[in-house]
Amino acid sequence: MFNRWYIVAVALLPFVVLLAGCSQGTRPEPTDTLHVTVSIVPQKYFVERIGGQHVTVSVMVQPGASPETYEPKPEQLRALSEADAYVSIGLPFEKAWLDRIASTNPNMLMVDTTRGLERMPMGVHHHHGEEERPPEGETENPDPHIWLSPELVKVQAQTIYEALVRLDAAHKETYQANLDSFMADIDALDADICQTLARVENRKFMVFHPAWGYFARDYGLEMISIEVGGQEPSAAELAALISEAREEGIRVIFAQPELSTRTAETVAREIGGEVLLVSPLAPDWLDNLRQVAETFAEVLSE
Repeated sequence: MFNRWYIVAVALLPFVVLLAGCSQGTRPEPTDTLHVTVSIVPQKYFVERIGGQHVTVSVMVQPGASPETYEPKPEQLRALSEADAYVSIGLPFEKAWLDRIASTNPNMLMVDTTRGLERMPMGVHHHHGEEERPPEGETENPDPHIWLSPELVKVQAQTIYEALVRLDAAHKETYQANLDSFMADIDALDADICQTLARVENRKFMVFHPAWGYFARDYGLEMISIEVGGQEPSAAELAALISEAREEGIRVIFAQPELSTRTAETVAREIGGEVLLVSPLAPDWLDNLRQVAETFAEVLSE
């Protein structure tokens, strides 16, 4: 009896091993990709363009959320323990959280993509042809929207490339080729935007949140912002903005889907205009900037 059961057990052993192997096969296999965390969605596009298949990118500020009011979730901070790098971009929330983010993982490379950039003060504003800047001493609060300038994105892309090579020198040639391709696309985008906006005569546009300052500077436009420094306008300031919009022949107020449009709608209603939504946080950065330029050109040429 013993021998018979022994023979049966031995005969079944390969099938048991096979089943065990199939079970183990359902588990995720370890990969050699770099785990990179970024602050906002456009940065994901940058890192993936350069890193390609060798990176897995996580985003802190999820689509639809506003970087202006964002605070990292506990589960996001815990997930950073597995990240190889964190790519910052100078957003307001990073000032309060970046040290804590870094402390979650001492082995995580902290990559500052503002390095080497000259940034404008936040809230550079125009009223009746006069530029208003923050008072002296407030220039330490720079405009964080550096991803909306193709020229500045080229600098950020170089910084990201250098970080990936530092972490994964084995794929340096791939990263370099991807960087070169991305830089060529940025140059083509810049040329397209210049051509698109060349025919625009009225160079002034009004926005609720001043996200497009670098874009305006790069392409000879003038941004008039309703909100400055995160503050809604007072009743007197709102009246002045409405008057300015009428004087400049502005009929469209640009807002973004991540923020309230209430005040923009108020201005639009008073001038007999409309609100158009343009997002600075769209996932396809290249296509988004091209479409935004076309929208600006269409609105400003009317």
